[in-house]
Amino acid sequence: MDTDRTSSSLLRVVGIGMGVIALLVFLLTSTTYVNPGHVGIIIHRTGGGVDATPYGPGLHMRNPLTTGVQEYPTFMQTLVLTKGGSEGSTNNDEINVNSVEGQPLSLDVSMSFELDSRMVPSLYTTFRSDVATIEHTYVKQAIRQALQEIVGNEAIADIIGPKKAEVTKRVQDLVSQRLSQYGIIVKQFTINELRAPPAVIEAINQKNVMQQQSLTAENELQKNKFQAQGDSIKGAGRAKAILAEAEAQAKANILLSQSITPNLVSYEMAKRWDGKMPQVTGSSSMPMIQMPKP
Repeated sequence: MDTDRTSSSLLRVVGIGMGVIALLVFLLTSTTYVNPGHVGIIIHRTGGGVDATPYGPGLHMRNPLTTGVQEYPTFMQTLVLTKGGSEGSTNNDEINVNSVEGQPLSLDVSMSFELDSRMVPSLYTTFRSDVATIEHTYVKQAIRQALQEIVGNEAIADIIGPKKAEVTKRVQDLVSQRLSQYGIIVKQFTINELRAPPAVIEAINQKNVMQQQSLTAENELQKNKFQAQGDSIKGAGRAKAILAEAEAQAKANILLSQSITPNLVSYEMAKRWDGKMPQVTGSSSMPMIQMPKP
């Protein structure tokens, strides 16, 4: 009797323990934690659909038998597409397009973007992949197509020179327009490096050198022209000044000659006479001073 009672009690304890363990396992599997900077897409295993509203960061209860959760990051990310393996993926992810001259171009680009948390369920429904896969498939193709449409209508010399900023902005606007419908918000797009055939780059450099030399020669010619005009203006000014001075002197001489009268001459001589008579006299000598007659 005692043995049966003991066995029954032991079985009851074991059963309760197993029930508690089963409950803990159920609670653990039915609780989902979404990491900060992410949202959780609620996937229904029975029908394959997803909830329109994702889980935000934190703990959430769900039925582990009928639902699954796929996390998507919503913080800013940067996709780097480059030839080397030091950035982005280990593969060669450069973008190859043709210029308006038909020359092949290789570009290293980068794009910073965020996911609109409200549209993440739709993004998952469309692509059924994680973000990394979407980046290197659809997003990369969208960038390549935009670059071909914009860069393909420009000359290489313009792209690597005065129109680089404009081309980059136009590509960013086009990529942003095409990705925004999926909730991919482009924050910044950059053309980090552009590689063209060496012969093309050499021709562009020679053209730039010739243009610089031509500009220098033109500036020197313009400088000499301005200097000659300045010298001419200065010479004309000096000649005008000399002429004016001569005319003034001539007028002064006329006025002076008109003002000299015999009386004035006699008066000036009288002021300077010391009272001594000349030592030599003769019948033909005339007095040096003649006082005016009353």
